[in-house]
Amino acid sequence: MHQPAINSRQFTFFSRQSAVAIGLILVFALTSQVPSGAAKRPITDHDLMKFTWIADPQISRAGDRIAFVQVTINEKDNRYESSLFLIKGTAGDAAPERLTGGTRDTTPRWSPDDKWIAFVRPDEKDTPQIYLWSPDGKKIAFTSTTITDDLKKPDPAAKPERKSDVKVVTSAVYRANGNPTYVDPDRRAHLWTVTVGDGSGRPQPTQITTGEFDERGPQWSPDGATLYFTSSRVADAYYQPADTDLYSVPAAGGSITRVASIDGTIGTFSVAPDGKRIAFVGSLSGTPIRSYSQPDLWVVDATPGGTPKNLTASYDFDVMGGIGGDQSAPRGENPKPIGWLNDELIVTAAENGSSNLKRVAIATVKVTPVTEGTHDVAAYSIARTGAIAATISTQTNIGDLAVLKAGGASQKPALITKVNDALFGEIGQSEPEEVWYQSFDGRKIQGWILKPPDFDAAKKYPLILQIHGGPHSAYGNVYTHEFQWMAAKGYVVLFTNPRGSTSYGQEFGNLIQYRYPGDDYKDLMAGVDEVLKRGYVDATRLGVTGGSGGGLLTNWTITQTQRFKAAVAQRDIADWYGFWFTADFTLFQPTWFKKAPWEDPADFHARSPITHVDKVTTPLMLVLGDADYRTPPGEGGEQMFRALKYRKIPTVMVRFPRETHELSRSGEPWHRIERLQHIVGWMDKWLQGKGTSTYEH
Repeated sequence: MHQPAINSRQFTFFSRQSAVAIGLILVFALTSQVPSGAAKRPITDHDLMKFTWIADPQISRAGDRIAFVQVTINEKDNRYESSLFLIKGTAGDAAPERLTGGTRDTTPRWSPDDKWIAFVRPDEKDTPQIYLWSPDGKKIAFTSTTITDDLKKPDPAAKPERKSDVKVVTSAVYRANGNPTYVDPDRRAHLWTVTVGDGSGRPQPTQITTGEFDERGPQWSPDGATLYFTSSRVADAYYQPADTDLYSVPAAGGSITRVASIDGTIGTFSVAPDGKRIAFVGSLSGTPIRSYSQPDLWVVDATPGGTPKNLTASYDFDVMGGIGGDQSAPRGENPKPIGWLNDELIVTAAENGSSNLKRVAIATVKVTPVTEGTHDVAAYSIARTGAIAATISTQTNIGDLAVLKAGGASQKPALITKVNDALFGEIGQSEPEEVWYQSFDGRKIQGWILKPPDFDAAKKYPLILQIHGGPHSAYGNVYTHEFQWMAAKGYVVLFTNPRGSTSYGQEFGNLIQYRYPGDDYKDLMAGVDEVLKRGYVDATRLGVTGGSGGGLLTNWTITQTQRFKAAVAQRDIADWYGFWFTADFTLFQPTWFKKAPWEDPADFHARSPITHVDKVTTPLMLVLGDADYRTPPGEGGEQMFRALKYRKIPTVMVRFPRETHELSRSGEPWHRIERLQHIVGWMDKWLQGKGTSTYEH
């Protein structure tokens, strides 16, 4: 039975003095270290099981303590486990203490007086909710898809009523990647509040909004009288360009008022401490409509009808953007709020493969760095004092906490946790070499070359080209286990950001509109040529792989060239025509294609890898998730597999049951390891001549 989040996810509260509803507070400390001078070993695929992730850092309002989520893997049960930890002090001289004894605890939030922490403990079926304390600490706001029938108490004497499991679908969007069932149009995400109890009983929630539209990301006004939220209040919104607005509703319920709107979408927002203004991140749709619309930072008066001011119109980088890797904390959230610091706003921004914190002056729109460095600021929170707790990831560090100051000169983050040091003290890793190279039309493309830990420039190595998905995303300075393991297995790994990637400006990101795949493929080949010039890669032993949009480009690459001797296309697209009809999201707007498939079949045909499959000579592996609704296997790997089998090209399809489009990032732990084993096993077979019977059937 589906119930409100306050019931099914068990909101629980901790005070500074005592614990309510959960027993022991355990102490956690790092102890193991590798003896000085000991030889380090290569990283392995199985090291994933030993990783520790930090997520959702929440600094207290006074700035003197940090609560966070720590995620580990239970190898025996093949699952992720999450608990809350607390650091008392921010100087880096205190070890994290375990705060909760659960294995699915997430989303810590401090009460306004810093005396309590609310968190979520879900059951096995529910999904995460968004929630926030009221300014007086007496209520919590959250979202839930609960409906009236869920609240009815069942009559144990009543005869069970048969309910049909037949689905009548009327919306063009009826699947959602990661959702095992069909989208239920009767279950909208609405706002609820609940009064904070004393632990003696279960408080009853109150529904604040109703209707046919979803409400997201609730925030209280400083006086507690109003709740703000974002919503797209248009029926069948896929017929129009994306348009999300900012709304308000009285905290006790009542009429909904639109507060702010732009020609596009409004996402993250934050109410000023005095309640007079609201800052938000918004993306303009553009005229004509674009494939990629780079987000900006805006500010607007909290009074309805105000005109939003774009503070970053002249700052041509990705506000609130991040860098893509495979080690974002599974089951953990990574919030990036907008912080208010007097007349400046604090946000992250992605520039050239790194993300850092920035200060943006409201009056002058000047953008000033808060942090600097080649890393990714994965998540953060801000205290009233201006102290910031942030999770920092680099090419060789999964992620640790740092404490920063919002004002003053820019800083290089100093880490106050070292959750993986015991493990990584045993492991020899390589630091990637950053490269910029010129593509066919003179554009500069950024990439990174990762070499084996025992690299010898006098030798010739096989190379694996990695292609990111999105397509509007970016590789860069964040930890990626897959790359490190490939390097440890003796490969030079090249990963680049071809045109269409984020963190290089609006124009660069939108270059591939109506040309995808196309010139981005040429950028990738120019990168391979650049590495070959250096003399340590064997041109006869080149491999290529990528997932999602990178899977599409992997398929495309082997239809355009025979230079690669092995390829692995993951959660790929082979046929754009079929994909248009079956993906979990619609392409009804002219963002990727100018028209519908039957209106312009030649364009869909020309850009589909399956059209050119007769040119493929490269042995191909297809890695597919059986529950992937984002890139349905029937429009990708299954087509390539059957076509190449017909042509007697060495081909294998590796299917992962229960896995969605998120297999590489948050799939079942053992599946993630097996995925790595199959990818490298295929490369080993064709690039290093290592015999295996696994793929010989």
